[in-house]
Amino acid sequence: MKTPVPDYLQHVLTVCHDNDQGALADYIPELAAVDPNKFALALTTVDGTIYSTGDDETEFTMQSMSKPFAYALALQHLGIPAVLEKVGVEPSGEAFNQISLDKETNLPKNPMINSGAIITHSLIPVQKGISRAECLRRFLSELAGRQLEFDKQVYKSEVKTAFRNLSIGYMLRTVGVLDSDPVEIVNGYIKQCAIKVTVKDLANICSVLANGGVQAKTGKQLLERDVVRQVLSVMMTCGMYDAAGDWLTTVGIPAKSGVSGGIIGVLPGQVGIVVFSPKIDEHGHSVRGVDIFERLSRDMGLHLMEGTPSAQTILQSRYTAGKNNDIVVYELRGVLQFTESEMLLRILQDEPDAQTRIVIDLTNLTLIHDVGARMLFEGVKRLQANGHKVVVIDSEGVLGEEQVKGNKRVVVTEELERYLEKFS
Repeated sequence: MKTPVPDYLQHVLTVCHDNDQGALADYIPELAAVDPNKFALALTTVDGTIYSTGDDETEFTMQSMSKPFAYALALQHLGIPAVLEKVGVEPSGEAFNQISLDKETNLPKNPMINSGAIITHSLIPVQKGISRAECLRRFLSELAGRQLEFDKQVYKSEVKTAFRNLSIGYMLRTVGVLDSDPVEIVNGYIKQCAIKVTVKDLANICSVLANGGVQAKTGKQLLERDVVRQVLSVMMTCGMYDAAGDWLTTVGIPAKSGVSGGIIGVLPGQVGIVVFSPKIDEHGHSVRGVDIFERLSRDMGLHLMEGTPSAQTILQSRYTAGKNNDIVVYELRGVLQFTESEMLLRILQDEPDAQTRIVIDLTNLTLIHDVGARMLFEGVKRLQANGHKVVVIDSEGVLGEEQVKGNKRVVVTEELERYLEKFS
């Protein structure tokens, strides 16, 4: 059986493809020349599994999507209190490039707007002979699992038109918040934004945030948990600039956008999502990207405020039964929402093609989200297509009436032991 998650992602990409609104970021000459039709989507789970579709090998610059990771690097090395002395955490309600500071503290309001990001860049620890942008590139390369590079053409293009960011840098120096040369720091910040990635790179990076700072493939704790919590909290309230409130209510996933057309989103303990489509709206967010995030949040039950508990393991046990051991029983436990359903489908896809009877027992589940039910029954259909006879045991009635609709013939309401007695 093949898990249906890639098919679903491709379906979402296809449905959202016709949205042709927005425009390229023409204030950066190199970005004004990119192909506006590029479109890619990637999803990662906490165990490091990545699903991707579309133009997932296309490289683009991180732009403002680099801001959370520069912030994380500063927090990791200096500590949260020291960073808070230089940049706040309050939503600004302003555009990303607004020239403004907090009226009382003279600090940038948060690290996601340009003034805060420039200060944050100045806080990146440097080693002798290694620039701050290079330190961040090396850090992001470790998170991504491959060596990332700078896009020199985009960097040169943006430096030539960086008058507004230079104004912000000089303002920060004037009020005493920035201790370094404004030109050096602004140029370093622009170079930081020119790090090239694909959606798969960003998915690898986001999986570390989703997994509490641990890189699943290596087991390394690359970021402390309190740093991850701080970064995701600021992404939730400030990452989408003056559209943050609308994003929180409609999508509900900590996120950060970049004017190159990318959006990253991280739901702690569950998934990381990355979208790339170059046309952006008036807030600097990818138009198709916003469309996809709204759809995924709604379809997959990913809104942070839904508050459904998530289990890391869905399979309690797998064993064979019946007179000839020709029945395979999967006993589930906990909560079945997207994360657990994806894990279950990945386990089921390893079931060899055969005319085996497969019994999926829901007795020890406490809750099944709608997306969990949809994915479960899609898995059932695919197992049946591979020649299996499949039965879903729901003796506790955990499935809702709407969730069962169209699938009643495979659902059995008697207890597992009594059902298995028929084949002993």
